[in-house]
Amino acid sequence: MKFPAARILASSLLVALGATASTHARDYGTQAQAFPVIEPDLLATIEARLAKLQSSGQIDALNQQFARRVEQSVRRPKPVFGITPATRERSWQFDPAMVVERDIRDQKGNLIAAAGQRVNPLDFVTVRQALVFVDGDDARQMAWATGRWKAMDAKIILVAGSPIDEMTNRKRRFYFDQNGVLTERFGIRHTPAVVSQAGKVMRVSEHVLPRAEAR
Repeated sequence: MKFPAARILASSLLVALGATASTHARDYGTQAQAFPVIEPDLLATIEARLAKLQSSGQIDALNQQFARRVEQSVRRPKPVFGITPATRERSWQFDPAMVVERDIRDQKGNLIAAAGQRVNPLDFVTVRQALVFVDGDDARQMAWATGRWKAMDAKIILVAGSPIDEMTNRKRRFYFDQNGVLTERFGIRHTPAVVSQAGKVMRVSEHVLPRAEAR
């Protein structure tokens, strides 16, 4: 019985490989001292360290330290970087219109806005409250903002300071521009600044406080 050429070639290769393996795979014995591989139980190690920290009171101390840091960050958030007091009057318009990337439909499938369509939110809503940005650590700016706008007329947004302390002291709500999202969006670099609706755009203005108001 004759084998196909491919099977003969494969058999020859296997024989050759076997001969090579038997030639090179020799037992040379132990050349140096050998040690067993020891893998400590990681979970047991962690539990032992936690137990030690717990018994020494360090975990309670760390928890208290973490709680203080969280409370401090809530009470006094990190100031918005780069915002300084205004030294000259400046104003501009901000167009909130955007281009829709994909079709927007309601729950019934009716088309609200088609992809590529330019949509202005101010065509559908009215911004009745101004946005007033101030440095909460600047008494002049706080007096300027709270003296001109009632709570129903404006949202006072701090870029530094403690909104919680101000709410407690002044008995009205204050906000904070976390991570400078709003000031960056409107292009605000100095305070006090005011953003209010002007037709189909938003008017942004930075104000210099008169010397007479410094008290």
